[in-house]
Amino acid sequence: MAALSGALRAKLLLWQQAGLFHSGVRLLAANKDLLVKLRKKTGYSFMNCKKALEKFSNDLKQAETWLHQQAQKEGWNKASKLQGRKTAEGLVGLLQEGNTAVMVEVNCETDFVARNVKFQQLVQQVALGALGQCQRDDQSLSSFMKGFMGSEELLQMKTEESLLKDQVAVAIGKLGENMALKRATWVMAPSDLFIGSYVHGALPVALPSLANMSFGKYGALVICQADRNFKGNLSELGRRMGQHVVGMSPLSLGSLEDESSGDTETRMLSQPYLLEPSVTVGQYIQPRGVHVLDFVRFECGEETEAAEAS
Repeated sequence: MAALSGALRAKLLLWQQAGLFHSGVRLLAANKDLLVKLRKKTGYSFMNCKKALEKFSNDLKQAETWLHQQAQKEGWNKASKLQGRKTAEGLVGLLQEGNTAVMVEVNCETDFVARNVKFQQLVQQVALGALGQCQRDDQSLSSFMKGFMGSEELLQMKTEESLLKDQVAVAIGKLGENMALKRATWVMAPSDLFIGSYVHGALPVALPSLANMSFGKYGALVICQADRNFKGNLSELGRRMGQHVVGMSPLSLGSLEDESSGDTETRMLSQPYLLEPSVTVGQYIQPRGVHVLDFVRFECGEETEAAEAS
């Protein structure tokens, strides 16, 4: 019995050291809380979060840093393997803050991934990066300013988190498709002008953090000026002008004096107005005391040169 009691005591001691008694249960519960917190904060898998916590003895900060480093490393490996695969799908993202607006195009392989929240978060990061880039120079504007950014410039851009090229690599690693930052445009306007905007095929907002973004397959920004006696809704009129740009694909602005050539017309002001084809765009806006100064149109998957020639 004495020998049996000794063996039992030894086994009970091992169980206690293994965390199966009351004191050990509290330790396991603490680990579980950290695991839930880490997974919620980073979005990485349960197994990877568990591995990170075990590797750094439940140090949350070190575990999070290591997870990001591993994700970036794995993402770059996958990005290298998928490089060259066609990225014909994606999203146009539009972000407007006061009298500054940016529009970006990010591409992926399938529409399924384009609708994924993580892909939309990547588009948002690109838009925020472009917005920050054009707002760096604090200057008073006498007229509007417009600019374009290509793929290489976007990839080297840094957000609060990291370089955009690293964020693309992480997204590729998570979603398993090739991706490309194709282009961005930004418009800044003084207070006496307004920027109309429109996104076609807009997706519902999946997360509250994406509420400042609009996503779709087509987008337009239209720079307008209203006379002092204008009494309508500038936001709604700007949206309608953007809707026309998306639907009618004008190639240039033209002038109010231009004569329309009908359905083949490519000058915006001379085109039959999309929502009221009996009049041209110029004939629609002139009596309302509004002037269209410029526009930009993005269509997901189109040739970049075509958009920049607008």
